[in-house]
Amino acid sequence: MASNLNPAFAYTVVYVKDVAKSAAFYSKAFGYAVRRIDESHRWGELESGQTTIAFTPQNQHETDDLTGKVQKPSSGSERQQVEVCFAYPDVDAAYKRAVENGAVAVSAPEEKEWGQKVGYVRDPDGIVVRMGSYVNEPKQG
Repeated sequence: MASNLNPAFAYTVVYVKDVAKSAAFYSKAFGYAVRRIDESHRWGELESGQTTIAFTPQNQHETDDLTGKVQKPSSGSERQQVEVCFAYPDVDAAYKRAVENGAVAVSAPEEKEWGQKVGYVRDPDGIVVRMGSYVNEPKQG
């Protein structure tokens, strides 16, 4: 008997202070087109391929009452339990564009031992965004 329980990863929801401002920031800083902002400004989506990047307010009774309040880091030395990661063919250019458009620089792109170039920034809500090259196959030695 075939199972109908094969999931598709549909959304990553980012809890933010201002849905419209965050969608505009991600559009400018990371190169995504805004798919939609609902009339209430309580939901926004980016055109991001198969999996949708969505924004919703940090505090809303519908989810706070069901699943608990969003926990925000208390300082710049803390981060959320999830980071947003984007892959680019030119990480240096992507990092530069992000910082020029308001992202807070955390770590400039550098080559990692696993064969990927990676840089980190924070968005206006303090969410860590990793920008990396596509992971290369390890070289046979």
